Amino acid sequence: MAGGGTGEAPEPGGLRAAFAGLTTRGRSFLAAGVAAAVCAYALGQTDLLRVGLLLAALPLVCAFVLHRTRYRVAGSRTLSPARVPAAAESRVLLRVENVSRLPTGVLMLQDRVPYVLGPRPRFVLDRVEAGGRREVSYRVRSDLRGRYPLGPLQLRLSDPFGMCELTRSFSDQDTLTVVPRIEPLPPVRLTGEASGYGDGRQRALALAGEDDVIPRGYRHGDDLRRVHWRSTARYGELMVRREEQPQKARCTVLLDTRRTAHQGSGPDSAFEWAVSGAASTAVHLLERGFSVRFLTDTGTSVPGPDGAGGWAGGTESAETAGLLLDTLAVVEHSAEPGLARAYDVLRGGNEGLLVAFFGDLDEEQAAVAGRMRQRSGAAVAFVLDGDAWSRGADGPRAGTGEAGRPLAERLRMLREAGWKALPVSPGDALTALWRQADQVAGVRQGPSGGGGPATAYGPFAGPGSAGPVAAPGSGVTT
Repeated sequence: MAGGGTGEAPEPGGLRAAFAGLTTRGRSFLAAGVAAAVCAYALGQTDLLRVGLLLAALPLVCAFVLHRTRYRVAGSRTLSPARVPAAAESRVLLRVENVSRLPTGVLMLQDRVPYVLGPRPRFVLDRVEAGGRREVSYRVRSDLRGRYPLGPLQLRLSDPFGMCELTRSFSDQDTLTVVPRIEPLPPVRLTGEASGYGDGRQRALALAGEDDVIPRGYRHGDDLRRVHWRSTARYGELMVRREEQPQKARCTVLLDTRRTAHQGSGPDSAFEWAVSGAASTAVHLLERGFSVRFLTDTGTSVPGPDGAGGWAGGTESAETAGLLLDTLAVVEHSAEPGLARAYDVLRGGNEGLLVAFFGDLDEEQAAVAGRMRQRSGAAVAFVLDGDAWSRGADGPRAGTGEAGRPLAERLRMLREAGWKALPVSPGDALTALWRQADQVAGVRQGPSGGGGPATAYGPFAGPGSAGPVAAPGSGVTT
């Protein structure tokens, strides 16, 4: 990503702006000259008057000459990379080119960066010959997610005596996107329902029966025996049947962003753990060939909603991963009182695999989360223990002692509804919890919400697994 501009070195504004650029040295010389001239007039000392005039004239002449000096300088900026995980560094390359026929004097470059990215970088360039180019670089990093503007690039000109400085600002800016940290996850098998959802034996299939044929426009080389005459008559152009539609496993990653559900702030807070976990899960499932949708408690989904129902993946996985990460880079706490809006989105149809990152759940919200399970296949919930996070990593583990009883009750409610519910405490690694989700026992529950016998979830997928597997009676490798 690059930005910058070309223009004359001094800022517009005339001599008034040039005199306003006098440095502390220049103002001191001017004040000393005026004082000497006044004393010379009062004492009648001609020599002192000459000294005073020289002291006062020097900064004024420097300002005038610097104002009349016209440089045409081009500046640009390149970020490598423009999207980085939290706590990772990005290199910023600044290029300055003298496009005029005259060499420049001493130049000072200064790039404006947010405080969270570090100190403001400054560079001094002694002299740039006509047509010459100079390159300087610096690094930025942030432990906090977000989108941070870089620029505009400022160019400062100064005279040889240091009496005056003028500043030229380029207009273009660039943006550094700091996304959540991504933790690589191992492939595991998460068993779906016997009736089949996105992670079970059945997949989203665009082609149905003869009455539900989805035709497409005729392409050169298509077999004329595949022409669908009814659609041709309807659309007024030659239409052919689609031979086959790809089957895709679906997954929804749900992030609970309610302010009341998360305590604390900063890079080590429970909310940041949940955001990083949602990002890691979404990227992992996209790499495994799933069509992934990111959903928050506000009912906002990414990608979408669109004609495909907000799902994206497959050949678009890289683009979808970038879109999801950009969204998670700026996600903040919401003022929602509960999970009702997310439930309204999920009850619209079969959701396939559902992976949720919940904050503190009261009994009512745990019941709402339990009903979400009715429209999904396998469902995995990571429930953050707010009490443990408020105490820190040295406190009791989740589910132990008096403070763990409410959490244990919420986990029991989720498991009875068919979730694979796992508690999360400070210091827990998502990789270990992801493996544990493959071993946690849950209750089989169909779309109607009826319970069933407990079942253990399938074994780990081997390292040779290439993508989602949907053999009858087996789970899907995630």
